[in-house]
Amino acid sequence: MGSIGKIGFLGGGNMAKALAKGFISAGLTRPSGIIASVHPADKISQQSFQALGIETLVENAPIVKQSEIVFVSVKPQVVPQVLAEIKPISANKLFLSVAMGITLKTLESSLSPQSRVIRVMPNTPALVCSGCSVYVRGSQANDADAQVTQRLLEAVGTCEPCDESQLDAVTALSGSGPAYVFVMIEALADGAVNMGMPRDLAYRLAAQTVLGAGHMVRDSQTHPGQLKDNVTSPAGSTAAALKYLEQSGFRAAVAGAVEAATLRCRQISSKQT
Repeated sequence: MGSIGKIGFLGGGNMAKALAKGFISAGLTRPSGIIASVHPADKISQQSFQALGIETLVENAPIVKQSEIVFVSVKPQVVPQVLAEIKPISANKLFLSVAMGITLKTLESSLSPQSRVIRVMPNTPALVCSGCSVYVRGSQANDADAQVTQRLLEAVGTCEPCDESQLDAVTALSGSGPAYVFVMIEALADGAVNMGMPRDLAYRLAAQTVLGAGHMVRDSQTHPGQLKDNVTSPAGSTAAALKYLEQSGFRAAVAGAVEAATLRCRQISSKQT
């Protein structure tokens, strides 16, 4: 594989930092191969990038000029302003947008017709090279652009293409999903602490339990319900726990959270079109 080219980030938020650190950790590029624009008031992000050896600037135009691949990683409400600023210099660049709710149509109409755009939805576990990403090609993006995108995102986890119509649900499931899982890990540990377990041990066991269960679902090709049944002995402790979860509306609450997040993504999308 050849060089990936200079990577620029417009915006220095948590996702940009996770991806940048993941790319470096995976050996895909060196810190000198990445440059980022960070709001001058965001000293924490500046320090985070600089700690990785990445150059940061407070202007967007130099990022676009110096980069072959540009991640649009500012907040959705700032995207129109940023794209208007860089449109005159956006030709012949590949833009990967992680901005929630900003459609390909909006992105492409806000940049040079000679630019290529791909929407991507990664998640923050990319920070530890365990991300879960999807991407959607724009009208001008070619096979080579898709391959570069896949190479970048597979370096920090899994990656697969999807239809743009699915991106709001993807954002709600895998984009926001780590937050739901963090709450579950915290709750599992709280329960164990209430029963006398030291908190540091409880967090380690809860985190590894979630990690292992996820591996089993992903790698065994066995239905999650069957895996659940395999753990559940008649009249046993797991059965008692599952009964409590069902009585407490656990399944409906988790599914409802994904639905609520999806609807919020659609609201944001409708405001941008």
